[in-house]
Amino acid sequence: MQGESAARFERRLIDSLYTEAMLLADEARDYFDESGRADRDALAPLARVSFSCESLKITTRLMHVIAWLLTQRAVMAGELSAVDALDGSRRLGDAPASEPAAVETLPPRARSLVEASSRLHWRVAQLDTAQASVTPAASPARVMIERLARAL
Repeated sequence: MQGESAARFERRLIDSLYTEAMLLADEARDYFDESGRADRDALAPLARVSFSCESLKITTRLMHVIAWLLTQRAVMAGELSAVDALDGSRRLGDAPASEPAAVETLPPRARSLVEASSRLHWRVAQLDTAQASVTPAASPARVMIERLARAL
């Protein structure tokens, strides 16, 4: 029963993070594509470049988070093994760093989105690291395939 309880907790955590990531992605898209245009246009040319770069960094952070969360959902649904989820291509991608000095020049709403996406990525990175430190038992067939691949 305890394993079942842990699985429900894990599912709720992943679903909650997924909802948060999707809402933040929608909020960022709305701001950078629509409502933030006036903020961007009011900036000096160099600050406009920073504004555009930060919008891309936010999007990258959020897409890495969403992809990782979708991988976790696939594991929970039995569509992907826990071992396969630990493959480097399915791990959380690195977050592009934001320069504090550049972020300071941004309008308040843009700064808020940078901070929110960075915090979310950091939280999910903690889960990814914890997950990678607990290596699930590989199936005997997988071990044999990997041994054969190394031998060839």
